[in-house]
This record gives sequence, C-alpha cells and structure tokens, in this order.
Amino acid sequence: MPESKVPELLEGALKFGIKPGLERITALMELLGNPQDSFKSVHIAGTNGKGSVATFISSIMAASDKTVGVFTSPYLERFSERIRIIDGKAGLDKYIADDSYGEISSEDLEKYSAQVKEAREKLIAAGLCDEPTEFELITAICFLYFAAKNIDVAVLEVGLGGRLDSTNIIKDPMVTVITAMGLDHTGVLGNTISEITGEKAGIFKEGSPAVCFDPDLMILPEEMKPDVRATLISKAEEKGIELTFAGSKEAFDSARFTEDGRMEFTYEGTLYSTALNGKHQIGNAITAIEAAKKCGVPADAIKEGIALARWKCRAELLSLKPVIIIDGGHNPQGAQSLGATMNEMLGGSLRGKPVRLLMGVMADKDVDGILEAYRSCGINIRSAVTVTPDNPRSEPADVLAHKINYVYNISDDLEAVPDACEGTRLAYRKSLDDGMIILATGSLYLAGQIRATLKGLIECTTI
Repeated sequence: MPESKVPELLEGALKFGIKPGLERITALMELLGNPQDSFKSVHIAGTNGKGSVATFISSIMAASDKTVGVFTSPYLERFSERIRIIDGKAGLDKYIADDSYGEISSEDLEKYSAQVKEAREKLIAAGLCDEPTEFELITAICFLYFAAKNIDVAVLEVGLGGRLDSTNIIKDPMVTVITAMGLDHTGVLGNTISEITGEKAGIFKEGSPAVCFDPDLMILPEEMKPDVRATLISKAEEKGIELTFAGSKEAFDSARFTEDGRMEFTYEGTLYSTALNGKHQIGNAITAIEAAKKCGVPADAIKEGIALARWKCRAELLSLKPVIIIDGGHNPQGAQSLGATMNEMLGGSLRGKPVRLLMGVMADKDVDGILEAYRSCGINIRSAVTVTPDNPRSEPADVLAHKINYVYNISDDLEAVPDACEGTRLAYRKSLDDGMIILATGSLYLAGQIRATLKGLIECTTI
C-alpha cells in the first residue's frame, strides 16, 4: 500500500492557511518550468459532486485507454490518494480490485516534494512572493509528477472556489465542468449564490467548452436557481465559449436500484449502470457524460466508464451484515441526497428500518440543517454514537450528541466517544448484536478514519 505520510514540506505550510490568489502558484510553476502546460486537462469546480464527477470522468477516460492523472481532495485514508495515475483499461481494472492502486509512491512523493521545496526556497529568498500555501505546494507536486509520467489527460478537482484556486493556472483545458452549487465558504467566495457561482465559473477559459449541471435540478431554494443559471450564462458569454447544461428529469425518473447495490438509469436512449448510488449521482454521471462527449470519447467507453467508476465514502455500501453505509456528506444538501439514497438502496429494502448514526462533524457545519434533512427524508435514527474527528476545527462529541438528542430524543441509546476509532468499534459491536443499520457520516475527514477502522473489523468484506 502507498505511503500515507504527509510530506514534511506540506506540514510546514499548514500554518499559512487559505490565501486565494494565483501570484504564488504562477511564480512557483514558472521556476519549475511550467509542467502543467505539457498535458491536457479536464477542470472541475462546484460545491457538491466534484469528487464524483472527477471519478466518473477519470473512469471514462481510462476506459477509452487513456493514461489519466487524477487530482482530488481531501484524502480519506492516505495522503497519496490525492494524486493518482490510472493507466488505461488495465489500470482501471487494477484500481477496482485495490483502491490504493495508482497512487503516487512514497519515492515519487519525496522526489517531487524536494523539487518543489527547492523552488519555494528560491522564491522566498529572492522576495518574489510570500509563502505558498499547503494546497499550492500540493498542486505543484501534482503537476510535476503528471508531466514526468507523460499522462494523456489530467482530471483536476478545484480545491476552493475556482477563479483564484491554484489549479486554475492551467491553460486550454479540454472542457471545464461546474457541478451542483450551494452556499459554501461564504467568507471567501461571497455571500450570495450569484457571487459564489461566479467564483466557480472563474475556471472558464476562452476556446474551451463548459459543461454545467442543470441548475433546475440542483438541490437549492427555487429562488436561487435562476441566479445560478444567469451567472453561468453571463460568465460563458464573457469568455465567448459554448455552455452546455447537463441534466435530465427523465433520467432521474428512470432510476432503478438493484438488490446487488447498483443503480441503473436511462439517458438519451442508453441504459447506464453505476456502483455510485443515489439519484443525485445521476446528475453527476450525466455531467460527466456530456463533458466526455466534448472530449471526443466514444459512446462505448463512456458507458463502460460509468459502470466501472468507484468513489469511496459517497453512500458507499461497505458491508451487508450488518449493513454499513459511509458517506462524507457535510451540509444539508448532501444530507438530503444521502437520505433519499438510503431509502432507495438495495431495491428499497432499507426504507424505514432503524438506523444507528455514527457521526462527527466540523464545528462550522450546519448540524441542525443536516439532522433536519435526515428527518425530512424519513431516516429512522434510533441510536447514535458521536465522535470527534481528528481536526482542530471539530465539534466535540458531547456537543454533537446533545444536538442529536434534541432532534431525535434517543438519550437511552446515545453515546459520545471522543476517539473516532473507539467510537467506530463501539457502533460496530452494537450493530453486530442488534442488526441495526450503521450510517457513518458528517465529514469526509472522519469518513476516512471510520472506513479504515471498519475495514479491519469486517475483514475487508467491502462490496
């Protein structure tokens, strides 16, 4: 398994926080020879669904036998997950069998970190810019690595926003993609949905087509949807580019959930099957399909890529006995999608059954909104184990437990366990005894910890 340790270079950069802007990454990449100009790319921004769309597109590209570099964030179990190369159809098969396949090796991580460190020190010594952020340094490592490995195409997920994100230094992407929108990072991106959408659409490039998930199908207040659409159209017109809105109510209505944990849907006369469950994934899949078309990918590779796509901790069915579902949803829109998905999974056999919530969140998240979304979707939460994710921004487990009890009144089967691994083991033991479904959710950071612990407990009986 690849090395999971965060490079020392990046640990030192954590203290510099989030500093939107392209001046530092521009100076850094120029000193490194601008390796990002040596490969084609697909650039993805949005609030919800970026990772899923990146997964679908990278799987489609690999199914067409392209060597695909994939850059996503955050990592869940190992730092090396963030930078991966899938070498064509053979590599895709290996990745499905082992989700650590294709991740950057510890040797390459050390090698390219050293190059970036040297360039960073030169920049600072010359006074050309202030200290690069952690994400900027990771981006530089990724671009060096992809260029050295001579990939065919990079699938790049924006870290924050779009216009001022370090990935936006790329030129001439094959296609730019905007996924579902929401009110996120308002302190950085703006206070209105139009301002936030404008920042995301900052990845649009002259000469590159754009594909955006249809705002009418987004989980947003109805009054926000026209603003999202108008902003996207305006930004596309400014660049003089072709804009495609991807979505199909008919495809959503056609969804069927099979007893083996897959979902099927029909789009433009073609039946697609995917392991990524939930109707919201149909929107992500269609967005990826339309983006792949812009890149000239054949229809058979698109269909195969959708079928072979894998994305852990997104309504992931990890076990059947007991049923364990892991999802990294951390806002009300994601919770609403997850609730609907749980009612549909395994042919609807989970609907209404008692659920044990295994949950930990960041303190700045809308916990009340998330819990109300579960309730409105009919998720029958009868038990809960709360934990504190290993992050300084975490909500304490006992505070979260109090909020859950206020909504669900389950004090007779509610435990706050600060240590995430210990809490996971407790929830698992309880469900082994009573058969209650485990829903592990609240944070992508937490989902990775929980997944690693549960895989050890259930001896990797992942579906």
